[in-house]
Amino acid sequence: MKKLLPFMMIAAGASLWGLIAFFVKGLTSLGFSAMEIVTLRVVFASIILVIIGIAASRPQMKISLRDIHLFAGTGILSIVFFNWCYFTAINQLTISIAVILLYTSPAFVALLSFFFLKEKIDSRKKTAIIGTIVGSVLIAGMSGQDTGSLSPIGTIIGLGAGLGYALYSIFGKFALQKYSAYTVTLYTFVVAALFLLPVTRIWERGEALFDVEVVLLAAGLGLLPTVLAYYLYTWGLERTESSTAAVIATIEPVVAVLLGLFLYGESLGIFQILGSALIILSVCAVNLRADGSKNVFTKKSLH
Repeated sequence: MKKLLPFMMIAAGASLWGLIAFFVKGLTSLGFSAMEIVTLRVVFASIILVIIGIAASRPQMKISLRDIHLFAGTGILSIVFFNWCYFTAINQLTISIAVILLYTSPAFVALLSFFFLKEKIDSRKKTAIIGTIVGSVLIAGMSGQDTGSLSPIGTIIGLGAGLGYALYSIFGKFALQKYSAYTVTLYTFVVAALFLLPVTRIWERGEALFDVEVVLLAAGLGLLPTVLAYYLYTWGLERTESSTAAVIATIEPVVAVLLGLFLYGESLGIFQILGSALIILSVCAVNLRADGSKNVFTKKSLH
């Protein structure tokens, strides 16, 4: 049982990520925009992480102001952009398609790493990139009869979520050279919150913010598929190979698809099913390395 526990923790964390759409759909129905929902997520997550830091990780809360640009990269250019694209895609497309488009991030990571980190694109990465591109084309709909819920703009925004998530891998790699995973996560959310609060002026929503349903959904979004999911995934990751963890984490789109099917009555056409399978297989193939070594496609600590 102890040997299986890390795998179970990783699966639990990834499953919680798959539930993000539940909170996004709920807050959207209450009149909040995608950017306002991003603000609620990062603010509540920041509060929870600060409380955790004060209680148990005070030394890790210290950073040099000279490094604030690192967290501007992870917080603003990555998490704000990624979350806005992802939440918008969830509302414009189906949950299933939105989460699968998010999984194009490994292809973006490979391309960005090639240009900015001078990492080579080997055969596995090429396979993942080609598989991701073909899968995205299939998802976008090779046949107009496949689904009426897709739009070119929505698909582009969904791909933007994959790009934004990939950007964290680039900026996060530099930040993690100097700071712990907790420190990077904490200041990523804090910087994102400080940036979004004056942009969205969320406080002007007044009484809506104190509605019990809004508070529960916002707190749930900040805790369950954010802080708790990160903790569970990281706990398991520390006790198993990163490549194995990345493959187990592909349970996330499965959970999201089931959520869309059973809770929101969504459906997938044949091309969307084929495209989704191709993207997931591309992620798995590039992470199943014979030597079990870490690689650039492993899911990072933020989602």
